[in-house]
Amino acid sequence: MKRILITTSFVAIAAFFAAPATVSAGEGLGDVDKGRVIYQFGKGDDIPACAGCHAEDGLGSDEVGSPRLAYQIAPYVRKQLHDFAKGDRTDDTMYQMNDISKAMSDEDINDVAAYVHTLKTPYIGSNLDQLRRDGADVGDPHKGKMIAEYGSPDHGVPACASCHGFHGRSAGNMYPAIGGQNYVYLQHELDSFRNGGREFGAKTLTKDEMANKEDNARTNDYMGQMRAVAKNLTDEDIKNLAAFLTLAKPTTPGNPRAPSH
Repeated sequence: MKRILITTSFVAIAAFFAAPATVSAGEGLGDVDKGRVIYQFGKGDDIPACAGCHAEDGLGSDEVGSPRLAYQIAPYVRKQLHDFAKGDRTDDTMYQMNDISKAMSDEDINDVAAYVHTLKTPYIGSNLDQLRRDGADVGDPHKGKMIAEYGSPDHGVPACASCHGFHGRSAGNMYPAIGGQNYVYLQHELDSFRNGGREFGAKTLTKDEMANKEDNARTNDYMGQMRAVAKNLTDEDIKNLAAFLTLAKPTTPGNPRAPSH
């Protein structure tokens, strides 16, 4: 009897860890096939194809400042689309996401998030040498790695890994994957969170404050956590973190297991 119980327990545990990540019905399960159609071809006149800016493979583009969506978690994608639609986040790069998201139904958002969750293009990251040749001020990946893994206690910056997991590959449904993200997008968003943190602190804004906030100030982070961290980042910190994270891989030679999200 003891052997049967042990075997049963082992099978249950193995099945739990082997099961693919899913989103609970309460959060909204989307239709992957419908999401693929919207992502690749758009829907009507008001919802253009996501692939136009984020690329067919979900890698995004440094040239237009669009983020990588491949390996992003569905709950995060869904939240950002809802926040764009409600005006809780402003697209101050392409100036399109607010209007596009407003035109999307809840079903459209769930479907697109579900499809994005299936994009598993290998981690590539930005070409930092090309960015330098193009005149970009690129940080030092080695210095960025120190902050990502250990933080900067001397000026109140915790390790990115404490919330975003190893090399920013995400630590669950609450925090997005930031490893392999595009350099230009990472730099811009960290700067936006810093502006939001400096101007307003880690709090929820009123509608009046939202209407009058600085354009490049992002304030839709969970419990103000990113604003509280980013307000202490220096310009060099931001460039160094962006340089490391864009090159960060989700595995190491000694730990080849890829994230399952």
